[in-house]
Amino acid sequence: MMQIDSISWKQMTDVPQVNTNSTGSAAGFVDVLSSLIQEEASSQLVERSITQLAPGVTFKDGLLWQQLGAVQESNSYYPVEGALNDTGATKPTTFEELITSAGERYGVPVSLIKAVIDAESSFDPNAVSSAGAKGLMQLMDGTARGLGVSNPFDPAQNIEGGTKYLSSLIQRFGGELAMVLAAYNAGPTRVAGLGASSDEELMSMVHMLPEETQAYIGKVMNAQSKYSL
Repeated sequence: MMQIDSISWKQMTDVPQVNTNSTGSAAGFVDVLSSLIQEEASSQLVERSITQLAPGVTFKDGLLWQQLGAVQESNSYYPVEGALNDTGATKPTTFEELITSAGERYGVPVSLIKAVIDAESSFDPNAVSSAGAKGLMQLMDGTARGLGVSNPFDPAQNIEGGTKYLSSLIQRFGGELAMVLAAYNAGPTRVAGLGASSDEELMSMVHMLPEETQAYIGKVMNAQSKYSL
């Protein structure tokens, strides 16, 4: 489930529909990330149960995949370097034309859009989380309206809105992929509040993010590797 704030609303309306390729990889990030994953891989998996949440639910229970039981972590993470410059071929999926079109329009790598959809809904356009996030990229009703999405279960509208938001986060966080993904999951205000200016800095304080967000970063990076050819 994406989290959004007032600053991001303004930035979203200003997102240029061009194909930009920004990167922000910091030296040593992959080593830090790998170390983090090795440490977490040695810990016991935590069982997550489905919970019916009241209005105002936060990101902690927002993602569909977080509601489906134990999360299987992987020890191999996709290197951030070049991830936002990836314009190469990708593994074909459902909604291929819609994803490719949105990626070209907002300058977001197709492999990243596919990875987010995979992590959020497993490509189920009718997915609904316990928090009420809907569709392929798990849009909350208020967020969907702000993105111009009238029907979040319509794949075309959902992909358009989610990709537009990803583009605004890429611009806001200077192309730092881990920061972008953390913001999509936990909200840009929370990530900005950490004071990190790069992925490397974010990983040095990743323990300050919810465990769900920490896992989400790696889940999407792994999925992007899977879809990149």
